Amino acid sequence: MTASPFAALVDWGTSNLRIWLVDSQGAVLGERQSPEGMGGLDKAAYPAVLEGHLSALGAPSDLPVVVAGMAGARTGWREAPYVETPAPLVGLFQHAVQPEGVSRPVYILPGVCQREGGAYDVMRGEETQLAGALEQGLDNALFCLPGTHSKWALVEDGQARRFSTVMTGELFNLISRQSILRLSVPEDGDAEADPEIFDAAVAQALEPGFALTSVLFSIRAEGLLAPDAKINPAARLSGLLIGAEIAAIRDDLQRHGKAYLIGTGKLTRLYARAITKAGGEPVMLDGGLLVRRGLLASALSLFDHEFKD
Repeated sequence: MTASPFAALVDWGTSNLRIWLVDSQGAVLGERQSPEGMGGLDKAAYPAVLEGHLSALGAPSDLPVVVAGMAGARTGWREAPYVETPAPLVGLFQHAVQPEGVSRPVYILPGVCQREGGAYDVMRGEETQLAGALEQGLDNALFCLPGTHSKWALVEDGQARRFSTVMTGELFNLISRQSILRLSVPEDGDAEADPEIFDAAVAQALEPGFALTSVLFSIRAEGLLAPDAKINPAARLSGLLIGAEIAAIRDDLQRHGKAYLIGTGKLTRLYARAITKAGGEPVMLDGGLLVRRGLLASALSLFDHEFKD
């Protein structure tokens, strides 16, 4: 006997859209992905895009939907105002908003913002992954979400206590493609190809008194002055940037010991190496699984309440 879908869970990012049909236990009954992210849609397009995918999945016309991510941004489908830190992750559903133009129940979850102490920051989507981690018992932990704009988040007693966004990935792209170092760092450079070079750069960035801007040009000079040495400019630049990022959160890392990495692929593996070099223990988590768990937790709360009403 085929299980009936309980809800559709939607992770609507800037570049991509992911939808899962799940039962009330979270088992995936069907899924779709597409490049129809917020960055390529106007507000009027969202209902048709959503309904098109739900129809392709055979979803009932009244199946409720819960959405996380950039669909709730100011320039998305409908703005879901940020919840300010410290933000209870289990209660995000209480701040969900409902968009117009759909006949089925659709709820868009909020992001989280930070103002305290002038450390202004925002996240949309990552908080749902943190809520998913909470579902598996990680209510006091340090998280890292590698990406073009990496996130470090401290969760205490089930609350997103504080977090920071680090532009390491974007800096790597800018420096390697638009600065003098474009003459040294090949476009197909692979930081993983030479782990010893990457590790040495991370170790340098972790040293007391390290100043990133004072060593970057040495990547160019090394290629000019030591042509016979084994070099990998991409590995060295990546190690310096990621190492500097981790040096900034070393106190939290030493306090917690573990850093839970939410992500997959080469970049996440590089972060794991750097965290180990800094004396921490990286623990890998599946970001797709976490976002589904976080969305399901909100769906169970939202739709149980809705049906009781």
